[in-house]
Amino acid sequence: MEVLAACHVHSNWSYDGKWTLEALSEKFAERGCRVLMMTEHDRGFSRERLREFRQACARVSSEKILLLPGIEYSDAANRVHVLVWGPVPFLGESLPTGEMLRAAAEAGGLAVLAHPTRKEAWKAFEPGWEGHLLGIEAWNRKYDGWAPSDTASALLRRSHAVPFVGLDFHTHRQFFPLTMALDIHSPLTEQSVLDCLQSRRCRARVFGVSLGQNLIRRALPALGVAEQGRRKAASLVRYSKTLTR
Repeated sequence: MEVLAACHVHSNWSYDGKWTLEALSEKFAERGCRVLMMTEHDRGFSRERLREFRQACARVSSEKILLLPGIEYSDAANRVHVLVWGPVPFLGESLPTGEMLRAAAEAGGLAVLAHPTRKEAWKAFEPGWEGHLLGIEAWNRKYDGWAPSDTASALLRRSHAVPFVGLDFHTHRQFFPLTMALDIHSPLTEQSVLDCLQSRRCRARVFGVSLGQNLIRRALPALGVAEQGRRKAASLVRYSKTLTR
């Protein structure tokens, strides 16, 4: 069966998250998602806190929606971020990306490079990472906005990684029709989702359409223009607020 997953989601288990797991599960279930691919920041986590987080995700999961626990690891410069799911113990904060990727792979984890455009993280990409990455975010709602990343395509061609789309959800502003379609061949469990991802039985969707379809490709120029307008409008709003202070 095919199920829709919301990828790269933060709750109040992250230092900068606002939503509870319960509120997230309810809202995303209403939007047709069957899986929430959680990615809490490594900052402030520990092995014990990760164990508690896994238990919390299991408690909130239901027949309507499954919460897949994961961690977003960042390097010491807070430049390169990687999303990791699977039976991986907490690896630590501010680890070198290559070291973290090797440790995650050895523990049976799955890794996706997050928002390569942010802080020009794509320029820090090292050849040794390719064998440890399942995917790369081709579109991150928080940092790329209403149009896909203009730096991810070259990395995807180079690494043969799976294109992922992620919300980087922290607040309601990151709601957007970006989902991962998963082909699950068994009952919906954490292990069946991990098996699906490992087998690359997953596809990025935008507005319910495959990211690679011609319909989306033809719409990209218009989406880019819309994103430029959105950024200009947001800049004007911020500027007006400074004038009223």
